[in-house]
Amino acid sequence: MEAACDAVLDVIGGAHGPYSGTSYDRLHDRLADTTALPAEGHPLEDVLAAVREDVLANAVHPSDEACVAHLQCPPMVPALAAEALLTASNQSLDSFDQAPAATVVEERLIADLTALYELGAAADGVITGGGTESNHQALLLARDDYVKTVFGQSVREHGLPPAAQDLRILCSADAHFTAAQSAALLGLGEDAVVTIPTDGRHRMDATALRETVERLDDAGKHPFAVVGTAGTTDFGSIDPLSAVADVAATHDLWVHVDAAFGGALAVSDQHSERLSGIDRADSVAVDFHKLFFQPIACGALLVADGESFELMSRNAAYLNPAGDAVPNLVAKSTRTTRRFDALKPYVAFRTLGQDGLGALVDRTLALADDVAGLLRADPAFELACEPTLNAVTFRYRPVREHAHCDPGPWADHVTEAAREQLFDAGTAVVARTTVDDRAHVKFTLMNPRTTVADIQSVLVAFKGHAATIEAADRTAPITTAAGGDQ
Repeated sequence: MEAACDAVLDVIGGAHGPYSGTSYDRLHDRLADTTALPAEGHPLEDVLAAVREDVLANAVHPSDEACVAHLQCPPMVPALAAEALLTASNQSLDSFDQAPAATVVEERLIADLTALYELGAAADGVITGGGTESNHQALLLARDDYVKTVFGQSVREHGLPPAAQDLRILCSADAHFTAAQSAALLGLGEDAVVTIPTDGRHRMDATALRETVERLDDAGKHPFAVVGTAGTTDFGSIDPLSAVADVAATHDLWVHVDAAFGGALAVSDQHSERLSGIDRADSVAVDFHKLFFQPIACGALLVADGESFELMSRNAAYLNPAGDAVPNLVAKSTRTTRRFDALKPYVAFRTLGQDGLGALVDRTLALADDVAGLLRADPAFELACEPTLNAVTFRYRPVREHAHCDPGPWADHVTEAAREQLFDAGTAVVARTTVDDRAHVKFTLMNPRTTVADIQSVLVAFKGHAATIEAADRTAPITTAAGGDQ
């Protein structure tokens, strides 16, 4: 354990840059002679030393100020301490006799979270592995509740009725892909997801939502759930949750709020009002390994009516026999064996308090506003939209046009190539995406220690790589992300 801590402090704590820049091929060659399951073992000190040099040294470091790509936060120290404790105790949250104190801690944490989001006295929840699992389970409960209420059938016992082919889920055009993924896993098919247009800031159009629900009703379809997003991946946009809830109330839809990204605003006095309407949700997904700064993986699914979990619960004689006098949390989860991940936010939240957590969130959002100001002032860049949370999406404007290419694809090429060169050099880790079929890059500013000066340095390096690319032979054809020479 001491050797592992030393490696963390030396390699991650003392890192100069967010990544070593080592390519996949070089990593593959470096580990080519390494056998994960040798015939004979090696001393632990030797194994850890090799992991330190081959693995840890070639990891991406979210704690570095220039690691600004994904929703991958720098984990706070109290949570790292909790990670060691929960891993060593190896509790499984499926039954009370495997995790007695852990069961009570999770219940305590869930109660505080449902109060934070004002979901009501009947609310309940379960710790999950993250937004994907939470979104899937929420839509499972929504589907089974609808089928039971409208068709009088238990999906758990009898499967889906023939009319299930007409079930529909609604979400914004910028919602996370897990809406479609969940529909596929739930046997509804991705065609069951109907996307709603968004406004100029990539928020769901509530009027279009109402019109779409009415059109589906008139066509004999069965819209049963609407997913409101509180923090889209590319833009951090928050749907008008109150207006979405109004439409849902009129048409008796289950409201699920995917707040995996933006749910942390609830601890901020400055920004919590942006989540207005979340208290009207039937279910909420929250991730702690994003803006709550916890180690992966750690999330939660919260439901306004705790009885909803009965739709999926089951009893096993060896785990949770019917009539057991103590709670066995397996009945609320899609998993059986489940880590004591609740300990991480429990320790971290008790250490920082809501004020401390809110201050960290506020700093990242303020940084995003400042970075957007830098981009607006620089003619080399173009903002996709104003930031809502701490995601800043933009593209590069080439100084010169390519001699044999339309300006759009040429700008795509320079934007993408400059981003790749930043990564290959180990200078910065920046995300990529597309907006209106054009290549963009994105800063996801998850580190409260990152400053405007840090991001200014990344932008200067980006422009340096872009200038090198532009200075190359512009008469040669290039290949765009869509494929084909231009």
